[in-house]
Amino acid sequence: MAFELPDLPYAHDALAAHGMSAETLEYHHDLHHNAYVTNGNAAIAGTEWEGKSLEEIIVGTYNAGAVAQNGIFNNISQLWNHNQFWEMMGPNKTAMPSELEKAIVESFGSVDEFKSQFSAAGAGQFGSGWAWLVKDSDGGLKVTKTENGVNPLCFGQTALLGCDVWEHSYYIDFRNKRPAYLTNFLDNLVNWENVASRL
Repeated sequence: MAFELPDLPYAHDALAAHGMSAETLEYHHDLHHNAYVTNGNAAIAGTEWEGKSLEEIIVGTYNAGAVAQNGIFNNISQLWNHNQFWEMMGPNKTAMPSELEKAIVESFGSVDEFKSQFSAAGAGQFGSGWAWLVKDSDGGLKVTKTENGVNPLCFGQTALLGCDVWEHSYYIDFRNKRPAYLTNFLDNLVNWENVASRL
């Protein structure tokens, strides 16, 4: 069964008032995300990975010692990353559920300190990649950053929140101002209820 491009969980213009335009979603979801679906399906066709889950393929094809990952990993991991990304945002500003806030304060000292570390990770990721809030194997929360399509699954972590810092994610709306994009993401776009559901 080939992977398919999931529909956005909201209209293309639903995030526009919060800083992510319909044009960005048309390019990012309809073109970039769809390309990962198309290329990922083509890459696994006729291989041992055909018929496996996204998660199985990501963990099975990730090479920790490689400078650059293989084509199967790159496309399938980016397909998974984007599937999560759209769900982690929403058009209705949500308050941070108490259990998530408690876990963040326990790990970072305050919500503001978490946001500061998350923004710094995203802004400091050289080139393309992602910033993440993850639950580690010990149950604690931490902020990480990954290059290109690498994600927390590769390290046995649970992705609670991820922000795409590839330029196509923000250039239409923020040009080269990645820090402003990250601040806006945390303050106006995150669906904190979705993040809490991943705990």
